[in-house]
Amino acid sequence: MHPHDDHEHDHDESSQSHTHGLIDPPISTTQRGVWALKWSFSGLFLTSVLQTVIVMFTGSVALLADTIHNLGDATTAIPLWLAFTLERRQPSRRFTYGLGRVEELAGVSIVLIIGLSALLAGYESIRRLLNPEPVTNLWAVVVASIIGFLGNEGVALFRIRVGKEIGSAAFIADGYHARADGLASLAVFGGALGVWFGFPLADPLIGLIITMVIVRLVWQSASAVCVCMLDGVDPDVVDEIRHAIGHAEEVQGVSEVRARWLGHRLCAEVNVTVGSGLSVEQGHAMAMRVRHSLLQHVRYLSNATIHIDPAAASGEAYHGIENHSHDD
Repeated sequence: MHPHDDHEHDHDESSQSHTHGLIDPPISTTQRGVWALKWSFSGLFLTSVLQTVIVMFTGSVALLADTIHNLGDATTAIPLWLAFTLERRQPSRRFTYGLGRVEELAGVSIVLIIGLSALLAGYESIRRLLNPEPVTNLWAVVVASIIGFLGNEGVALFRIRVGKEIGSAAFIADGYHARADGLASLAVFGGALGVWFGFPLADPLIGLIITMVIVRLVWQSASAVCVCMLDGVDPDVVDEIRHAIGHAEEVQGVSEVRARWLGHRLCAEVNVTVGSGLSVEQGHAMAMRVRHSLLQHVRYLSNATIHIDPAAASGEAYHGIENHSHDD
């Protein structure tokens, strides 16, 4: 974890992957999306609080791992809200592009939060394997497991429904992620049954399984955040930009396309090839038509810089200056 500030466009829904640490454009750019994010946080936080209370008088490390997992999922919304608030600030003389990059900082903090939760859950699970401790009040562990399942399933249904309403493939994916987390909560129920039938190590083993689920989430989120920090974009975005330029008249070709995300907004730089006989005014008018076409057809594009190249010298290879080291 993009609409243009001054234009409103109709777009087809595009599929986008999403993990914790990134703000999905349809979520952050619609009141419905922000509202849904807040209620998702509230649902998971309440679930975590109820589970925490039960952990305190049962001693179940599997339930502790599941509680840490749910609490980690809930608290990731906090830095995202902070990032979204800061991104609304207007560009300044110091931050001429605005504060869109703060979203990547939020992503790093979220990865660290989830990573610490994995370490804590893993440590407690291994400690209990090496030094088994009795699990008491198994009925309460079962109740907490059901609470975790129902809380996650409720959030899953909510996210999927709202995701379809606002056209957010990522929020829908998050809904299915919450549903998978609910199944992890049911695994705690299995651990309680194992202890009930005389296998006390079932509890810490389930804790380790949940820890591995958290570690997988850390890996996915860290990968996504690193891609954004390195200005990576989905290759389909580049194809979409090239296709949109084709809607502009008199464009003979596209030699270069560069795109990157600034927070939840997309910026692009393109080199387009035009006839060599155009005047400066005609070239400017051509650039305006290309930019308008991009803003109209590329979802979440906020700005585009258009470089007009004559047919005889198209592409960055023709922009170098001899004996200037900065041009390599």
